[in-house]
Amino acid sequence: MAQYEIKINGKAHQVDVAPDTPILWVLRDHVKLLGTKFGCGIGQCGACTIHVDGVATRSCSLPISSVGESSIITIEGLSENNDHPVQKAWVEHDVPQCGYCQAGQIMNAAAFLDQNPHPSDSEIDKAMNGNICRCGTYVRVKKAIKTAAEQG
Repeated sequence: MAQYEIKINGKAHQVDVAPDTPILWVLRDHVKLLGTKFGCGIGQCGACTIHVDGVATRSCSLPISSVGESSIITIEGLSENNDHPVQKAWVEHDVPQCGYCQAGQIMNAAAFLDQNPHPSDSEIDKAMNGNICRCGTYVRVKKAIKTAAEQG
C-alpha cells in the first residue's frame, strides 16, 4: 500500500492503495464517486471513461501510480448542475436507454468536442467508436453530439 494525493473534480483526496490499483476502483471504492462504471476491465468498452488533464481516458486500466499531479474529472465533476452542453443534448435527444454506458459516452463526447468543436459525422463516428452501447443508441448519440457542438 502507498499513500497518494490525487485531484478529482477540483478537490484533493488522499488514498492508501496499492500502486497498481486502477483509478476506477479508487473513484468508486475510496472516493465514493459511483458515476464512473466498470464495463470490461480492459479499456475496450468506454464505460469507465474519465478526463485526465482534459483527455478522455479509460480509468479501468489506468493505475493510480501513473496519475501523479494530473487533474481528474469524472461525470460528477463535468458540470455543477448537469448543464454541460453534452449533458443537455443527451436529455434533449433522449439518448439513455439502460444508462449504464452513458457517463463514459458523455465524458468521451465532451473531451472530443473540446478538441474538435465542429466535427463532421465521420469525425464523430471515429471519436465515439470505442464507446460501446449495448442498447444501440448510436444514432441518438451522434445527434446529441451534433446538437452539443451547435450549442457549445
